[in-house]
Amino acid sequence: KTVIIATGASAKYLGLESEQKYLELGGGVSACAVCDGFFYKGQEVVVVGAGDSACEEAHYLSKLCTKVAMLVRRDEFRASKIMAERTLAHEKIEAVWDSAVEEILPGEDGRVKAIKTKNLKSGEAGEIACKGVFIAIGHLPNTQPFEGILDLDTNGYLVPANGSMVKTSIPGVFVAGDCADHVYRQAITAAGMGCQSAIEAERWLAESN
Repeated sequence: KTVIIATGASAKYLGLESEQKYLELGGGVSACAVCDGFFYKGQEVVVVGAGDSACEEAHYLSKLCTKVAMLVRRDEFRASKIMAERTLAHEKIEAVWDSAVEEILPGEDGRVKAIKTKNLKSGEAGEIACKGVFIAIGHLPNTQPFEGILDLDTNGYLVPANGSMVKTSIPGVFVAGDCADHVYRQAITAAGMGCQSAIEAERWLAESN
C-alpha cells in the first residue's frame, strides 16, 4: 500500500584493476574522507577529482594528514571559484594538473605505497607516494527503475515534492537516503530521512483507511 525508496547511490570509481583490488581488501582506496580519513592520520594521501566535493574531501583530509595531493585531469578545478582559491592557498594541499592515475602501487607489506600517474598533455609518467587514495569523481544515484515515473533532477537524484524532504509526486511513495540526497551522503542523514519516511508512511496509511 505504500513504498519507501532507499536505493542509495553508488560512488564512481576509476575502473582500474589495482583500484578494485584494494576496494575488495577494504583498505587503501576510499570514496569517503569523512568515513575513512581517520585511518590515514599523520600520513600522505591522494584525492582524485576537481569539483567542489573533491576540494571538500581534500580540506577534511588536510586536518588529519601531513600532505594531500589532488590529481586533476585539466589545468584548473571544476569547483566554484571560492572553493578553488581556498584549496590552492592551503599549505597542505598540492594540485597536480593535467594528470590521471594509471595504477595504484603496493608496497612490500601489500598496502598502498604510491600511485603511478600520467600527464595527459606530455604523456610523462610519474609517481606520488601515498598511503591512501580517495576517489572524488562523483556518485551515481540508483534510481534508473524510476525514470519516467518519479521526478528526477538532471543528475538522476529523486526530487521530493510538496515542500517535504521525503514525499514524492506519487501519494504513498516516499524517499530516504542517498538516492535523494547528493549533498550530505552520510549514514546518519540517511537514517534520519528513513525515520521521516516511516512516520510519513504510517500517517498516509492511517489517513487512507
